[in-house]
Amino acid sequence: MKLLSAAAALLLLAPSASGFVAPSSSASGVTAQSKSLAMAPPASSAEEDLELTRQIILDFMSSDAATAASPAEDAAASTSAGSSKQYVTPALPQNDLMIRAALGREDVERTPVWLFRQAGRHLPEYREYKEKTGRNFLDMLARPEDVAECTLQPLRRYPLDAAILFSDILVIAEALNVEVTMPGGVGIQVPNPIKDPADLAKRIPDASTMTPEYVSENLGHVIESVKLIKTKMAEEGMAQPLIGFSAAPWTLLFYMVGGSSKKNNDIGVQWLSDHPDDSRRLLNVLTKIIIEYMSAQVEAGANMLQLFEAMGMMIDEANFEKFAMPCLKEIATELKARFPDVPLMVFSRGASFANEALSNLGYDVVTIDGSVDRATARATVGGRTGLQGNYDPRELIDDGSKTVDTVRATAKQLLEDLGPQRLVANLGEGLGGKESPELVRAFVDAIHEESESLIKSS
Repeated sequence: MKLLSAAAALLLLAPSASGFVAPSSSASGVTAQSKSLAMAPPASSAEEDLELTRQIILDFMSSDAATAASPAEDAAASTSAGSSKQYVTPALPQNDLMIRAALGREDVERTPVWLFRQAGRHLPEYREYKEKTGRNFLDMLARPEDVAECTLQPLRRYPLDAAILFSDILVIAEALNVEVTMPGGVGIQVPNPIKDPADLAKRIPDASTMTPEYVSENLGHVIESVKLIKTKMAEEGMAQPLIGFSAAPWTLLFYMVGGSSKKNNDIGVQWLSDHPDDSRRLLNVLTKIIIEYMSAQVEAGANMLQLFEAMGMMIDEANFEKFAMPCLKEIATELKARFPDVPLMVFSRGASFANEALSNLGYDVVTIDGSVDRATARATVGGRTGLQGNYDPRELIDDGSKTVDTVRATAKQLLEDLGPQRLVANLGEGLGGKESPELVRAFVDAIHEESESLIKSS
């Protein structure tokens, strides 16, 4: 009975007592304390019982301090296989439709929808804000207040089911001492790409230095942006999840050694052929920093993660399997170990040959681009993952032939082809800037309404 009174004191602690914050969705803290209680000897006196109770309370408060200090309220914690560090998962947002659809653990009431490049050039308010600030795209990425504003703009206009961090795939290249510029009219450039293995050894840090501290020092502005976005979303009553993202290793290597997506397109694969060991070294560095970078986004408040192998079309299948796939496997394995309840989505753009293999790596959602035959898309992933995609963004350009009605018809066709469950409706390519906001809104509304009708009638 003496032991029972100590346990009761532990379990009945009020959240306000001594600033103590009780765990919510995860019972791991209580379980650990229960084990210590079970191993403790019975108290021999009331004084000893009181001391035992006090010690249990202090131990519990100490073990839970990390969660209490986290910006993610009511968070769950997990531990990766290769580390004793506890990783904190943000609480579910009120609108968790897309999380439920992505994880595929239950049917949903309607299909969720968001859009690649939903923030940016197609929005009049984005162009106005950019002109007002006088800053270019890269300048805005360095300022969390600009990032938060641009992230939230599409959510104010459209009833989307997720926000996505307003950022760029090359912020990791910058963090690794590779300059990125935006001279205007020609897209983002890497003016001084890595020339050879000697240059690689000189400029790129070792994989062992890709730690949470490195991310904090070199990508801290992005992590601060994530935190600010979550704060602003709460202030504006936005209850959707926030998607964090990163480029995948091959895509980053492609830019870091080639310098541009519009020229020198063969340099990336040439590097793999001429310098296989050094290519693996660079890919290993990139894999490690991506894992820590995406982890930091989750711990700052991101509810979902998207990995973009955006330059999949610039690598052949054999080299993809040999060089890119091991990296994608390591990323999926480690992130799902750290954050098992955070949906992890992958997009191998222009390399749909990889989709079946990707569906076996632990990702929750495989994205299909416009080249994928919808009739075979479900069979390719075999029920192992959900699907995302692959609406044609050209249907959203007001060229005189596209209307609200044509958008609804093509959106309905997407749902009928892929099925409304375990689907995240999206595009096969990102918005390019010429799309009509009216037609984009028509697409979002059509996905919600037509999917709800299909689900009710099934």
